[in-house]
Amino acid sequence: MGGRRTIFIQTEGTPNVDALKFKPNSRILPENFNTPYLEYLSPRSTLAPPHPSPLAAQLLNVDGVTSVFFGNDYITVTKDSATNWAHVKPEVFSLITEAVTSGAPIVNTVSGKEGSDEGQSGAEQDTLAYDEEDDEVVGMIKELLETRIRPAIQEDGGDIEFRGFHDGQVLLKLRGACRTCDSSTVTLKNGIEQMLMHYIEEVKGVQQVLDQEEEVAMKEFAAFEEKLRRAKGLDAVPPTTPGKGSLDTVE
Repeated sequence: MGGRRTIFIQTEGTPNVDALKFKPNSRILPENFNTPYLEYLSPRSTLAPPHPSPLAAQLLNVDGVTSVFFGNDYITVTKDSATNWAHVKPEVFSLITEAVTSGAPIVNTVSGKEGSDEGQSGAEQDTLAYDEEDDEVVGMIKELLETRIRPAIQEDGGDIEFRGFHDGQVLLKLRGACRTCDSSTVTLKNGIEQMLMHYIEEVKGVQQVLDQEEEVAMKEFAAFEEKLRRAKGLDAVPPTTPGKGSLDTVE
């Protein structure tokens, strides 16, 4: 065995049927890492600075896998809806096991231009962390998100970013399993909004910030849905696309 250690990897489902959470009994992100997560959305992103990852590269090379999300002590793997987990899970499980037992770093840190344009996501620092320049309202929003909301999202294999507070609207970005799960996103956003509005009177609503590719996908879905409604009659298919108000989205 040469010093290799035996590990046990727990697999958990998430509210997103296309995402699974893998929990090895070891840390995934390096100690004292500046952000609580990293997300890789393309093979190229796994090679890009500042945090290339050989394991993420291998996982995104598995047929059907569309994204890889690293939390402090778990990995969330998301697949496309056309691929069955029976064809993906064994290889994913094997790759994670091999990477963890090898003792090699899961994530490396190199100098160079940040990889956000390549599909690598991870803030320079935790967006929910205390900042002495925050005003009182923003500080309260961050504290509630950190203590009451983030644990539930991490339990579901994702995380949350604070993107700002403007005109009574809290701007958030969901990551990991929560990023691509419509039903859990709706439920989660309602829960977030209700809690923030209950405790902080200045908060009037919550908006989810979408990346460019997510904006395109949502517009394509809305166009397809409208076409389907017209084909079957205007009342045959109720619209499910988020509208104005609590489920509004922004670029």
